[in-house]
Amino acid sequence: MTNDSRLVRRWHRIVLYVVILIGLSVGLFYLVRYLMVYFNISPDSFAAPVYAVVFVATLACNASIMVPVAIHTSIMMAAASQWNPLLVALTASVAGTLGEITGYYAGYLGKKIMFAEGTPGYDRLASWMKRHGPWAIFLISLQPILPVDIAGLLSGASRIPLWKFLLPCWAGKFPKYLLFCYFGSSLLNLLPF
Repeated sequence: MTNDSRLVRRWHRIVLYVVILIGLSVGLFYLVRYLMVYFNISPDSFAAPVYAVVFVATLACNASIMVPVAIHTSIMMAAASQWNPLLVALTASVAGTLGEITGYYAGYLGKKIMFAEGTPGYDRLASWMKRHGPWAIFLISLQPILPVDIAGLLSGASRIPLWKFLLPCWAGKFPKYLLFCYFGSSLLNLLPF
């Protein structure tokens, strides 16, 4: 298989992932709107349970190590279309950061198991993480393609203190989730009801 065909397959997977994400968001958006109209529920009386659902879903999805589950992004965007996108992003970023503790401790406790001495690229990634520390964690948390679990595993394996991992992780997740919330809610509110 050539490099070009691998690149095309990778882009096809990314496009499929985005289409699934948008489809889930639209479905959840319509489901929430339908239930609110059917049961005659005002958005204000339903806000606290929605923030709790966003928190729990984001925490669970981020606590699963190396599993690309993005259902929390769909829930987040659907919730931001009806409630305060800033509060939804803040709730999700705190939950997502707390969920990344599992990746950190997996790297911290499982360095001998997970990273054998001859693992290709491990030494280079670990030295990059030690050299750039918080900035590397921030950049990995900010971008939406690479899983943040990589930063958690390497931070734990490199014995970076937990607070030096959590602060830049949250600082990267919050603007990313804020962008998802505002963009997703704007896109969903353009849909006909």
